[in-house]
Amino acid sequence: MAKLQNEKGIGKVIATPNSKDLIEGVQIQPLSLWSDDRGYFLEIARAGNGLIEQFPLETTQVSAALNYPGAIKAFHIHQHQTDVWNVVKGMLQVALVDLRPQSPAYGLRNTLYAGVLRPWQILIPPGVAHGYKVIGPESALLVYLTDRFYNPDDEGRIPYNDGGINYDWELQHK
Repeated sequence: MAKLQNEKGIGKVIATPNSKDLIEGVQIQPLSLWSDDRGYFLEIARAGNGLIEQFPLETTQVSAALNYPGAIKAFHIHQHQTDVWNVVKGMLQVALVDLRPQSPAYGLRNTLYAGVLRPWQILIPPGVAHGYKVIGPESALLVYLTDRFYNPDDEGRIPYNDGGINYDWELQHK
């Protein structure tokens, strides 16, 4: 595999679910949120439908991660596992980088802003490294589904400040 050497930055910012700049294989589906004076209801998934349509029911796992403001969790990568992320509280700056050597988009980075202000469900295929930073003043809760049970042998970790990915986690002042 060629050594990745990106210039510092955040890559392409994805503002629409069907953006032409989205890393191949990554999918976004807006979630419907029903709010009223008591709060809101958000349906995450239905077996056999939507982005998890192909997930085998017998090995699908649902997990959650609560993260405090400013926390960065990055980067994870899987050789076999597909993730579907749902930010159900707070906001995340999601960073994706294509690390599939055979991909024409090898090294391409995407940034997505997802959470209560943009309720998107994000499918992350194997070989696409992923991480996030909690943005805003409140904690964020990420609920995610995987197409197989957790296997530590399938999970790779890359430091958030990896020099090849060279992702800029600082405030962008745009």
